[in-house]
Order: sequence, then structure tokens, then C-alpha cells
Amino acid sequence: MTDTTTPPGTAVREHGSAAPRPSAPVRPRRRTRARATAGSGRMAALLVSPTLLVLTIVVLYPTLMALHESLYGPKGLDPSTGFIRTTEPFVGLHNYAGILGAAGQRFWNAFWNTTFFTVVTVGLETVIGVVMALIMHQAFRGRALVRAGILVPWAVPTAISGLLWRWVFNSNGIANAILGRQILWTTEGFHAKVAVVVAEVWKTAPFIGLLVLAGLQVIPKEVYEAARIDGASALRRFWHVTLPLVKPALLVAVLFRCLDALRMFDLPYILVGAQKNSVETLSMLAQNEASNVRFGPASAYAVILFLYVLLIALAFVRLLGADLVGDRDGGKANRRSLRGILAPRRTEVAA
Repeated sequence: MTDTTTPPGTAVREHGSAAPRPSAPVRPRRRTRARATAGSGRMAALLVSPTLLVLTIVVLYPTLMALHESLYGPKGLDPSTGFIRTTEPFVGLHNYAGILGAAGQRFWNAFWNTTFFTVVTVGLETVIGVVMALIMHQAFRGRALVRAGILVPWAVPTAISGLLWRWVFNSNGIANAILGRQILWTTEGFHAKVAVVVAEVWKTAPFIGLLVLAGLQVIPKEVYEAARIDGASALRRFWHVTLPLVKPALLVAVLFRCLDALRMFDLPYILVGAQKNSVETLSMLAQNEASNVRFGPASAYAVILFLYVLLIALAFVRLLGADLVGDRDGGKANRRSLRGILAPRRTEVAA
């Protein structure tokens, strides 16, 4: 005798065998996902809108006004008519042509001074800042006092720092007393550049050290222990373990310092003085033109400096973008590099 009962949820075929009942079709969720995505986009736009508003007021509007002002000439006597002009005449790209042309020797001097200060100061600050970070990262008695002492120069306002170093580089100051020579640091010459570089490095090297210290503190201690067990020396651990893992934070610090050094104004202005060819930068040149009521050339200088800074920032993001954001691919590359370094050591230990 056969059992004619069938379990629930099954259907009986013609030959009497039980077949599973087809399940109900699943409703598509595309509309739900599209709504969720649109809602997230609106929320993101709402949260970012205050920042965009501030950037528009602080950055975009002054930039557009400077670009507009750079296309106009100064008020004054019109040589073609002999009358005084009450409005600024439209001159197009005449201000830029005068700056970049044969008559722009002062501009090119300021341009090379700006580039020199940026390259030299940022290079020295990077080396000194990494050393400061390594010292502050060590565990020893009095570490908090050492950290505070290293970070004090960065907290000093730039104007106060310029006055302090002007006293140091005075003709009868500490610098000449130590060197045993009479050097006029605040006059024209290469020694004026040296004075600006020393003061700038003293003030801003702790900034790079602080950012690198933040990167050092997130490196797992197990990585150093594994490298130490595998026989890696201290120099090898720094070069192949510490430096690759701290590189994203270091690159961010270098980017910030490059952008800050390109607009250097207050330190050489206070330390050495205005209209000194040895230390005059693009920012100082723009300020000098504006103070003499030549707003067209001053705005042209400001626009060129803005484009210079923008190109440097785009170059960093374009060439080093993966390391700047510290994405997953960069982390995987660092781990692969670390495994490649430690693997031969493990093989030697096993042998």
C-alpha cells in the first residue's frame, strides 16, 4: 500500500512523483537601491555645502576678482589724450606681458628666490622633521618634555620668529659671536638667503615631525618585532620598514610645506626687509606693487603665484596620489615589499 500523502510545498506530477513547488519570483530591488543612492547623494551634498560656501567666499571670489583686476591698468595720466583718467583702463594681457617679458627681470628674480626657498627649506625640514619624529617616538624618561620642546618653535608666530632671528643675526648678535666673524646678515647677498633658510627651517621642521610622528604611531609593533627576529639591522628596519609605511603621512607633510613655502612673505619681510633682491619672493613683489597703488600688476603677480601653487599641488596629487590618500593598493604594495625583504632572512634562519 502506497502513501498518497505529500509534504506541504510540493506538487504531484502526472506519474505520481512529488516535485518541488516553484517559489515566488523575487521582486527587483533596483528602485530601492536607486532611491537609497539618491538619498545618500543629497545628504552628502547637504553636508559638504557649508564647506563649499566658505571656499567660494574665501578662495574662488578673491581669485576671480584678482584675475579681473589683472586685466586693467592703473589710473592716472593718459599719454594719448593728456587728461587724467578717473577709471582703470582695460589693457588685456599687457600686465602679464610686462611681467614675463624682457622688462620682467624683477619677476624672474623673485620667482627663482621663491623656488630656491621652497626646495631648500622643504628638503632640510623633511630630513630634520623625520629625525625629530623618530626621537619623539622613542620610549624614554622625559619624552613629554622633549616633545614639548621640539614643538615650541612651530607654535611661535612667524612675525615673532622673524624678530627673534633678526636679533640673532644682528651685526653684534649671537650668530657673529659664534662664528667669530662680522657678517651683515640682513643686507644683500647669499648670506641673507642663509639667514632666511635657517629661520624657516627652525620654525617649520617640527610641523613635519608632528605629522610623521602621527604616522609612526599607527605602525604595528609586530612588524618591527618580525624584522628584528629575522635579523634586520636598525638602518635596514628604518629604510625598508619604517619609511615605506610612514610615506603617506610624510608626503602629506611635504605637500603642505611646499604650498606654504611658495607663498612665503612675512619671514623674509621682517627678518631682512622689503625690496631686497636676495630674498624678495613673489608674495613680497605683489605686496610692493599693491602698496604703490599698481593694482593691475599686483593682481597679475598674485594670479601667476596662484597658478604656480596650483601646478605644484596637481603634480603631487597626480604623481603621488595613491600614496597621499593611503589607499588599499598602496598598503598592499607596502606589505608585498615587506614580505620580499623579510623572506630571504627567514630562509637564511631556517637553513
